Amino acid sequence: MKTESNRPVDVSIVVPVHNCRPYLDRCLTSLLGQSVSKEIVVVDDGSTDGSRDLLADYATKYPEIQLYFQPPSGGAARPRNRAIAHSRGRYVFFCDADDHLGPEALPRMLAMADRNGSDIVLGKMVGHGRKVPTAIFRENRDRAPLGETAVYNVLTCFKLFRRELLIRHEIRFDESLRVGEDIVFSVHAYCHARTISVVADHDCYHLVARPDGTSIMQEPGSRDPLAWLRMIRTPIELMTRHIPAGSLRDHLLRRHFRFDILAQLGAPLLSLDSRGRRATIGEVAEMCATWLTDGVVERLRPIDRLRVATLGDADRLVRIARVETAELRHHLTGLTWEGDRLEVTGRAFLTDSWNGVAVGLLLRERSTSAERRVPVTSAADVFAGGVEVSRLPPGVWDVYVVVACEGVRRVARFGALRDPGVDRPAARLVNAVAAPYFTRPHGNLSIDVGGHVVTVPASVRLARLTWGAKGVLTVEGTVSVGGGCPAARCVRHVVWRERASGNERRAPASAVGEAAFTATAMLDAPGVWEADLELNIGGPPVRYPVQVGEGEPGSLGSGAVWWRGRRRWTARPRASKVRRRLVVTVLATGPRAVVRRSMRMGRRASRKDR
Repeated sequence: MKTESNRPVDVSIVVPVHNCRPYLDRCLTSLLGQSVSKEIVVVDDGSTDGSRDLLADYATKYPEIQLYFQPPSGGAARPRNRAIAHSRGRYVFFCDADDHLGPEALPRMLAMADRNGSDIVLGKMVGHGRKVPTAIFRENRDRAPLGETAVYNVLTCFKLFRRELLIRHEIRFDESLRVGEDIVFSVHAYCHARTISVVADHDCYHLVARPDGTSIMQEPGSRDPLAWLRMIRTPIELMTRHIPAGSLRDHLLRRHFRFDILAQLGAPLLSLDSRGRRATIGEVAEMCATWLTDGVVERLRPIDRLRVATLGDADRLVRIARVETAELRHHLTGLTWEGDRLEVTGRAFLTDSWNGVAVGLLLRERSTSAERRVPVTSAADVFAGGVEVSRLPPGVWDVYVVVACEGVRRVARFGALRDPGVDRPAARLVNAVAAPYFTRPHGNLSIDVGGHVVTVPASVRLARLTWGAKGVLTVEGTVSVGGGCPAARCVRHVVWRERASGNERRAPASAVGEAAFTATAMLDAPGVWEADLELNIGGPPVRYPVQVGEGEPGSLGSGAVWWRGRRRWTARPRASKVRRRLVVTVLATGPRAVVRRSMRMGRRASRKDR
């Protein structure tokens, strides 16, 4: 019989602990609840806050917990390396003691690994007071190649690693580093991984900021720009030893230049004195001379290319950093239609005083990220622009305010802050229906072209019903959308839907002038038929009920009677009690029922004569 200590282990969970007593219960409970064959290898790195005693209690109660103690090392690298040496699982997962896992994190990640033979599996991260990557976690990926995805942007160690990969390539944490040791570890693992997978449909890893600010990354000076630049040389040199020059290396270097190197010339640069700034700029310049290829430059953001071009001008680099970090304030002051133009007025400026500031508006389509610039006129911080909605393809267009200064382009969603009384104008029919609206819950301004997310109001009124031979019915009516815009050119079909069965009959509708339409259908099947007018307003087809006006009962006519074979058919139009929708009830009666009905009507008539 196998015991807990000799049974096969799928996942070794590595937990370094140093003075994490307030978080340990949540962390260990989340690990113990993972329904996989596991061992939890905990290394206490000289805790003095009661963590040792709590860990001992857990280890006594739960045999899957292996507990080791060591003198304080000053970082997470040494306890993690010791835990790897004691691990037995097919996979190793790293979890910090102040973080925790989602309830199905390891079962889902292990299933992904076994299905694809993965060497590394990333699970979706959730930040609690800490920033986490989001781009790579938009969808599950069985295979996420290094050169084709943003997987390399995630260089924390909170992943599932194949243990054999770590052993074979001697992948360990750099114990000389107090900060960034997990970056070196992850870079080394990425360089040897054949298959990398992503679990994005479950909240796997919860990254928690300690309220007391006692974690290493929260300590003052933990992100000193010069120290960070010197640290990041180690993983970059490691990566370039494994990855030959070319497109893949440029793709990976882009990550380091954007997040690790050129980022130090932003807000971190402002925290330094003049001597520190010169040293930091010099370090960045040296790293650019060593690793910045044309292929990397092509992959950089405009702000980063600007920094590269300005490395010889320390004063301008400081100005760029100040523009980038200044608060961007903006306010919507007016939103009205002028013909087919949506006029937008507002204010936008950067805090502090800046010369040469340009203000503009930008539209960005939500699903495709296509962009359209809006011409504006401005004076100081006041601007006005007109959106030519007729030129916008169908979609949801989010409105941004743009402020440019010193070559830096600041972009922010616009409209949440606005003057009292500024409300969304009615939808307007141009090439398609354009409906300005304020998003929920933030209240930013967007324009829905085509009725994708906004319910566009419309009025469809019956003008006249005309019956032809044997159930042929012609509907004539008027239609408008938004704020009373005539919309006959948008008509597609009058759709008759039988209430009980759901069966539909679609009659092509034709425009008559700007506001009227007509459609002819054959209603020769029994049932209660309800009428809707289907419109094409630029997006998905939408339907609106054909309604009967309160004071227009004559528009319904008297119905129709016809014979087909030996059956007598009757059609009676009416307005429904709810919404006064046009409804036609069609009945088919056999000869006997017709005779009986005629006899009943005759008897009633004779009684009246008496």
